[in-house]
Amino acid sequence: MKWHKIELSSDISNPFIKKAKAGSKNICLVNFESKLYAVSAKCPHAGADLSEGLCVRKLIVCPYHRHTYNLETGKGGEGQNDFIETYPVEVRDDGVYVGINTLWDKLKSGFK
Repeated sequence: MKWHKIELSSDISNPFIKKAKAGSKNICLVNFESKLYAVSAKCPHAGADLSEGLCVRKLIVCPYHRHTYNLETGKGGEGQNDFIETYPVEVRDDGVYVGINTLWDKLKSGFK
């Protein structure tokens, strides 16, 4: 796994939903109830930018069709049969980092 430092222009102690780059990947960084989450930035249903949505009860809500996704698991709401990618987040002394699996990591996990 490769860790990428996320550039943030705001205080991480306040709630927010922001689009950010982790390496070459667009992610949605969410501060909900003082915990940071990183999920894919694109809704799999309609391709909407999830950073333009909102957060309710640990769910990110798509701004287009109101599909919901769990911030911890990425699982879509009841009856959706879809999911979004989730990524680990670490707050370090020098900033916020998001972990992204490399192609090699994905290939290795397929052999277990």
